[in-house]
Amino acid sequence: MKLKQKLIIPVILLFSMLIACSEKTNTYNVTDYGAVGDGKTMNTKNIQKAIDACNFAGGGTVTIENGDYLSGTLLLKDNVTLHVAEGAKLIGSSNPLDYKSIDSFQDATGQLRGNCLIGAKNATNIAVTGKGIIDGNGEAFLSKNIKAKIQELNITETKNFGSNRPFLLRFVNSSQIKVQDIHLRQPAAWTCHFYQSNAILVDNVSIYSHAHKNNDGIDLDSSYDAIIKNCDINTGDDAICIKTTSPKPTYNVQVSDCKLKSDWGSIKFGTESMGDMYNIDIKNCQIYDTKGGGIKILSVDGANIHDVTIDGIQMDRVDMPIFIRLGERLRTYRNAKKQEVGSITNVVIKNVKGNARVLDSSRVKPPSGILITGTPDHKIGKITLENINLELPGGGTMEHTMAKVEEDVKRYPEFSFFKVLPAYGIYGRHIESLHTENISFSLNDDDQRETQILVDTHSVQSE
Repeated sequence: MKLKQKLIIPVILLFSMLIACSEKTNTYNVTDYGAVGDGKTMNTKNIQKAIDACNFAGGGTVTIENGDYLSGTLLLKDNVTLHVAEGAKLIGSSNPLDYKSIDSFQDATGQLRGNCLIGAKNATNIAVTGKGIIDGNGEAFLSKNIKAKIQELNITETKNFGSNRPFLLRFVNSSQIKVQDIHLRQPAAWTCHFYQSNAILVDNVSIYSHAHKNNDGIDLDSSYDAIIKNCDINTGDDAICIKTTSPKPTYNVQVSDCKLKSDWGSIKFGTESMGDMYNIDIKNCQIYDTKGGGIKILSVDGANIHDVTIDGIQMDRVDMPIFIRLGERLRTYRNAKKQEVGSITNVVIKNVKGNARVLDSSRVKPPSGILITGTPDHKIGKITLENINLELPGGGTMEHTMAKVEEDVKRYPEFSFFKVLPAYGIYGRHIESLHTENISFSLNDDDQRETQILVDTHSVQSE
């Protein structure tokens, strides 16, 4: 059975499970458990009581309505939907001591992670819904504000205080998860993280995340059978990120009809990339005003990335529209064994239109359209590029035509580290098979560089 066919069965099962999720009608209003929406009262215990009561009764919906509700960590349990109604806001506490960690780990930046505002571990049939707002109050975790909080609380032992910045939503080893219609705002770290979870639906969710650093939008991490659609994501870090911080894979993923803006990467695979990533379809998305790369596919910790299709992408004002990197960093997470160098193959990127840019905030000037590189000892496999039309600013000089592109096989994989490339269109290196059809680049200014440079690459071009 082909991989595309395999995807159909889990998708059908996912929707049937999510329909079953909506059948529970028992409702639990948090105000009945003492919660107060005055923006001042800490409601963690009260909201958690409502969740626990809902779970104990067999499931239903916990509602937050009319007001601003402060809280620390809330843990969802089986068969519980947390519904934040329009006009209501759930706000994260500014006190790091109000948060709990589930499944702590160190991310690719070496920072401790695990705290969250809303979390679930080993739970099934859970949801976060409603047209209200969940605000992580991420600015409270900026260094200057943490110092002020230490003085306010008169804390003498300050080591690690506030260092485990809380995610907004975090799901660990859980299944049958729905996040729908909700407005997610300003976490102190990642916005929505799914780890070793499955049967996931994220639909019509808006994310705005610029309060702090490492502020990803949606992270699918060693998870499978996931649908992300109709989302509007604006982040300081990656918008939608496929990753693996464990040797378990991320697979059977569909992303469609999303609007994405990022200061680091809109559609990204990696950098945490221990487990494989495969059978992933991304289509009909708009990427705009993105500083760090439109499409980035990165295997640097041992992941085998294969059977990926990205189709129908509009890009406007994007640094480095397409960047694919196979590297040899081989970082480990969660005490896992170091992997062998991975692979990237059977990747199709087609029907992409857009433009790169040169602004004061651009990371490479002048930019290029596409960078694909393996290493001298580990080539990228088959890459197919079809119907790609990119408008580029130009500006390359004769000096740029002589630029040396470093290998940097073990370095963090960022396109800006390769600096200005000697080609303005495609620079490809260490690729077993690069298939191109109907690829065009237009320039807004003169550029002395070549349109395409391929090194240690077998190229198959179709007219």
